[in-house]
Amino acid sequence: MNPLASMFGLGVRARNVLYDRGILPNKRLEGPVISVGNLSVGGSGKTPFVILLGELLKARGVKFDILSRGYGRQTQGVMLVDAGGSARDFGDEPLLMARRLGVPVVVGEDRYEAGRMAEAKFGPQLHLLDDGFQHRALARDFDVVLTTPEDARDHLLPAGRLREPLTALRRADAVVLTSGASPDPFPLDGKLVWRVRRGILPSNVPANPVVFCGIARPQNFLLQLRTAGIEPIAEARFADHHAYTEQDIRELLKLRQQSEGGGFVTTEKDAINLGGYLSALAPLAVVPVKMELADAPNALDTMMRVIDGRRRKA
Repeated sequence: MNPLASMFGLGVRARNVLYDRGILPNKRLEGPVISVGNLSVGGSGKTPFVILLGELLKARGVKFDILSRGYGRQTQGVMLVDAGGSARDFGDEPLLMARRLGVPVVVGEDRYEAGRMAEAKFGPQLHLLDDGFQHRALARDFDVVLTTPEDARDHLLPAGRLREPLTALRRADAVVLTSGASPDPFPLDGKLVWRVRRGILPSNVPANPVVFCGIARPQNFLLQLRTAGIEPIAEARFADHHAYTEQDIRELLKLRQQSEGGGFVTTEKDAINLGGYLSALAPLAVVPVKMELADAPNALDTMMRVIDGRRRKA
């Protein structure tokens, strides 16, 4: 094993032991907390899953808010996301969740303080903790962890993308298999196993499009486009959470001209990161991600029943 990865793994294990033994304390909010997280750095579908879970809760009339770190924002402290604001202030994914779900989203490095703000403004309702599996300083009532096929053969940081070893799934309540992941490589004894199907909903796509994106796994987006019969005439890839600049726009327009493309295609997250440059790339098709959970009513019933039982015992 890579020596740096070994050192990283030792640090992860030591930290988890301290939390498991109560030496490092966690704080509990008044309302129940559902954490949605993963094992790896980016690209497992946490944001689409939070949106999916939010849609299921809304359909049942359950009031909730979302707590997020606000990765990539240039502000600090606890803030209520303004759906009309910018990724610079709130982060691209919190902004996307606020716009898609129309519920309160609170960002903050300290998710407990973010939850306290949410409860002060909206009462002790249900909290969805975005990217919360490793944020053990906040107590949760239910842990959902997304896994990908790549996780099963990956390595710990910095040799690979894993933030924790596969054995960390023992802390999970429900393990979500994404992108066709098989349950076989994962320690799933006693866990709820959920399967999701992830796709895209392309519409008004220009002919011979130039496709660009700044996401964790761009190859997946390109594969989904091709599966939908959309063949890019040219491609441009940027780093995850990329904040687009005027120079980027000039280069994209130049690429379209050189390739004789009919327009552009990108993701919802990239559309948020384009900000005021969005109209400069017309015609531009923004392709949303759609995630579906197998046997969703039963999964939601089970999750809420477990949470209710734990809250009664607390």
